Amino acid sequence: MNFVVSSTDLLNHLQAIAKVISSKNTLPILDNFLFELKSNVLTITASDLETTLVTSMEVENAEGEGVIAVDARRLLKLKDTSEQPLTFNINTETLSVDILSESGKFSKVEQKGDDFPQPHEVDETKKTEIALPAEALLTAINKTIFATADDDLRPVMNGILFTFSADYMTAVASDAHKMVRYRRTDITSEQESSFILPQKPAQLLKNLLPNDESEVKIVFDHQNAIIEFANFVQVCRLVEGKYPNYDAVIPKDNPYRMTVDRLDIYNKLKMVSGYANPASNLVKMSIAPNELKVSAQDLDFSMSAFERLKCEYEGEEMEIGFKGVFLLEIIANISSTDVFVELSDPSRAALFLPVEKDDDNEDLLMLIMPMMVNQ
Repeated sequence: MNFVVSSTDLLNHLQAIAKVISSKNTLPILDNFLFELKSNVLTITASDLETTLVTSMEVENAEGEGVIAVDARRLLKLKDTSEQPLTFNINTETLSVDILSESGKFSKVEQKGDDFPQPHEVDETKKTEIALPAEALLTAINKTIFATADDDLRPVMNGILFTFSADYMTAVASDAHKMVRYRRTDITSEQESSFILPQKPAQLLKNLLPNDESEVKIVFDHQNAIIEFANFVQVCRLVEGKYPNYDAVIPKDNPYRMTVDRLDIYNKLKMVSGYANPASNLVKMSIAPNELKVSAQDLDFSMSAFERLKCEYEGEEMEIGFKGVFLLEIIANISSTDVFVELSDPSRAALFLPVEKDDDNEDLLMLIMPMMVNQ
C-alpha cells in the first residue's frame, strides 16, 4: 500500500496520540503505531493495553489497503524535518516500509499489524450513551484532575468520578486530603449512571479535547468507555469499584465566612510556604475581621515568615492550619477574582468557592482538610 502525506500534518496526529505509549510496555508491539489504510483515509492507533487512542487523517495518492505496525520512536523524529510531502511505500507481505522525502529515503522492516492488540469493547447490552459539549468535559477534567490520588490500596481514588442524573452532571476527585466537586446543571440524563475515569486517560483528554461546543460522545459499561470527539477516539479501561460517599465529608453548617482576593492570597501563600517545615509543610491562617495573616515556620532551621492581607470575615477569630502545597493547588484552580471560604472550626474541613462563576450553569466546590496548628 502507498500514500503521500504532509510531514507536518502527520506529525501533528502522531504527537497527539503518542503520549499514550508507555515507556515500559509489556508487549514490544505496543512500541509502535498501527497504520491502517482504507481508500484515502489513514487511521493511526497507539495503545498501552489499558488505554487506546485512535486518530484519522486524509492522505493523497492512496493505493491499496492494509495494516502495519510502524516504529513510533523513529517515526516521531519527523519533528526534525521541515514541512514537505512524504511518500510511504509499504509492502504488507515483506513488512518493508520506505519513506521518501524531498532529499532522502528511510527504510525499515516493521511488524505485522495483525499482532497489534485490539481495543477493549463495550458490552452492547449494558452500555450507556452520553453526549455533551467538549468544553464541558474539558472544564470538568481541568477542575478536578489535580485532586486525584495515587493510592495502590484504594484504586477508586485514582480517577475522576463522573455521575449523570436528571438534574446535573457531577465530576468528583479526591485524595482524602483535598476534594473537588464540579457540577453542570446544563448537562443532564434521564438515566442515572456513573463511571470512574482513570488519571492517565483523563490527562490525555485534557491535552486533546477542543475548548468549544463540538460534541463529545461517551459510551460506557461497568468496565470500559469509548470517548469520541473531532477526529479522535479514546478507548479506556475504567476504574472498577464503588467511589466513597464524598457528600458525607462536606460540612453542611459553616457559620464563619471569609472573602479574600484570590491572587493576593495565592502570592502571599507562595512566599510564606517556602519557610514552612519541609516535613509537614504546615501553613497557618489567623483570621480576624478585615485581616488575614498567613504564617509558617521551621524551628529546625530557625526560620519563619508571615504576611498580612485584607479580607472580609464574618465570625469569631480563628487560627487554622493547612498543608501549604494543597492550599496553593486549591486556590490556583479557582478562576474567579475573589475566593469565598466557609469555615466552622479548626478541626473541620474548609470549603473554598469561587465568588464569580465562569458559567451560570457551573457549581464548583473545593474542600481541604485542616492540620493541627501545633505541629
